[in-house]
Amino acid sequence: MTWLVRSTMCDMMPAVGDQPGLADAGVDTFLATVRRESPMLVWAGLVLGAVIFAVTPVITVYVPLPSFLLPAGLRDTHANRICSTRFYLLRQAVFLLKMYACMCWGQDAAVRRRFNIAAYPADPGTFRTT
Repeated sequence: MTWLVRSTMCDMMPAVGDQPGLADAGVDTFLATVRRESPMLVWAGLVLGAVIFAVTPVITVYVPLPSFLLPAGLRDTHANRICSTRFYLLRQAVFLLKMYACMCWGQDAAVRRRFNIAAYPADPGTFRTT
């Protein structure tokens, strides 16, 4: 299901002009790390959000196709509409995906350089509770 999570996250944060999109921000490595290091409930929430995003174009753009089969323009419209739908549970499920997409995008060194922000130091690989 990683491919579906990746696809939906990239649909929510495409490249615009000279600003890099999520697909350019090392999303595959990020998702592998999230899947390996996060609790199963977090990964299940991301998968559920991706499934909801994929099957809801029928209520946002009125096309009975999964989001990954839509043309680029309709995918963008769908992403905008599902993130602002009046159905709270749908909006919240997709919000989890968008939150993780923003984490991935915001930690990318190229994105941070684009905004003149210093890159994060390398992850020491240790878990700190304090």
